[in-house]
Amino acid sequence: MAEVVIVESKERAGALVADEIAELIASRPDAVLGLATGSTPLPVYEALRARLAGVDVSRVRGFALDEYVGLDPAHPESYRSVITREVVEPLGLDPALVHVPNGAEDGIAHAGPDYEARIAEAGGIDLQLLGIGTDGHIGFNEPGSSFASRTRVKTLTEQTREDNARFFDSLDDVPMHCITQGLGTILEARHLVLLAFGEGKAQAVADAVEGPLSAFLPGSAIQLHPHATVVVDEAAASKLKLADYYRWTFAHKPAWQGI
Repeated sequence: MAEVVIVESKERAGALVADEIAELIASRPDAVLGLATGSTPLPVYEALRARLAGVDVSRVRGFALDEYVGLDPAHPESYRSVITREVVEPLGLDPALVHVPNGAEDGIAHAGPDYEARIAEAGGIDLQLLGIGTDGHIGFNEPGSSFASRTRVKTLTEQTREDNARFFDSLDDVPMHCITQGLGTILEARHLVLLAFGEGKAQAVADAVEGPLSAFLPGSAIQLHPHATVVVDEAAASKLKLADYYRWTFAHKPAWQGI
């Protein structure tokens, strides 16, 4: 079972996870981070600005979870742009060491294996940040995705496109396809940290953590990981049956263990 940490706010969650990442970088200056986009990981990136002030991060490497297919990398909502704007520039990372799947239609047939090779060359991902969709997707692994899947092109569901339409001028502007790390790829990271905030994510969190292992709920794949941490606010934890147990165990966890 994943460790579940219930906190009072997304700001507290961001601080908790930022502390873990800062300690990772202190112990391994060339740490490899798996970077998620969207609104969920923003509190982590914001907290990291203070944690990494004055720290040499010139060797830190990063791999984004996914990218839209056919969207100009210069578009403000491409994940290349988002990662640059929200992570690389604020934290002072070397942009040459932060990678995003190549969503260009030219070469898309081999973009997945190319990305897998880059991750392997880096020695794998040390800590992978994850969000979870209202339908249980992680990355862009929609319901029905294989737990053994690798980085590949996927067709987005209408629900995911509607969820992401808030970042575009209209739903019609949201791309139909993406390239995403597969569930099998994600599960190879040494530490998974899944964050979720708000009542709208409560059912997906409960199903992922306490429900049956199912390809129809991609987030449930975290149950297979030996070191997965789920950090949620009270609203996102509202449908967890074992919430009191999770609070008890975290309150009595030795501080040196981190998350």
